[in-house]
Amino acid sequence: MTPFSKTRVLFICIGNSCRSQMAEGFARKYGGDVMVAGSAGLAPAFMVAQDTIRAMDEKDIDIRDQFPKSLKQLGRAQFDLFVNMSGYDLPPEIDTPVREWPVADPVAEDYETHCKIRDEIETRVMGLILELRRSAGGWR
Repeated sequence: MTPFSKTRVLFICIGNSCRSQMAEGFARKYGGDVMVAGSAGLAPAFMVAQDTIRAMDEKDIDIRDQFPKSLKQLGRAQFDLFVNMSGYDLPPEIDTPVREWPVADPVAEDYETHCKIRDEIETRVMGLILELRRSAGGWR
């Protein structure tokens, strides 16, 4: 039996200020047994949106240490899966498998909408975690 290696997952959105930060937060909190999570943006913002931080606080997940970064800033970091929530095509040189998640961008929305989108992202991330656990050969 080969040793289990965690799946390296990069969550991508436009500004790396809301959606991908939420996904990274959920993945780190609940999926650390099967994945190593990161996030990036196609055009990174200057900071994580305050409503994102507040919405994640409601879920008891502190993402204050996370910050927006670009794909280029990740340098040579290797990933097994990209999850694209940007709504845009990723650069053509990317040869990593990509999953498209059509998730609305909450950055200019009210707080209630922000929380609805957070909950959708939580459901999607938990589904990915369960899928990875099943493919790893059992519960961890």
